[in-house]
Amino acid sequence: MRYRMLLLATPALAAILSSAACGSEQAGGSAGAVRPSTAAASPAETLTVQVKASPEAPAKRWTLTCDPVGGDHPKGAAACAALAKAADPFKALPKDRICTKIYGGPETATVTGTWKGEPVDARFARADGCQLSQWTELKPLFGDVPPVR
Repeated sequence: MRYRMLLLATPALAAILSSAACGSEQAGGSAGAVRPSTAAASPAETLTVQVKASPEAPAKRWTLTCDPVGGDHPKGAAACAALAKAADPFKALPKDRICTKIYGGPETATVTGTWKGEPVDARFARADGCQLSQWTELKPLFGDVPPVR
């Protein structure tokens, strides 16, 4: 019986303590005060995307903003959707990661700017299976890359 009471009392005690820790958002302020949104204070999410079909090919360059979608990127809405869907789109691949030796092509891309308030300076390629997977996940960001001639 004692153990049953302990099992029932523990969640109830946790709920009481957690609700006691919560305070009003307007504590310390006047009743009608409105706090500024942190989203409005964050820097704009502006990215510059540069894609090359091969090392010798001229680079295609676009700008992209999300929320709202803007810039001159040809597939801005799809690019923003791909970025939003990716867990961490600009995280570098670990150097010790084992990847298949599947060559996807000579295309390369660089993305610079700001994403979710953080600076971005990322490089993308299709040289192996890991890089190819990353490229495929963000494919709309890179637009239509012309075939190598």
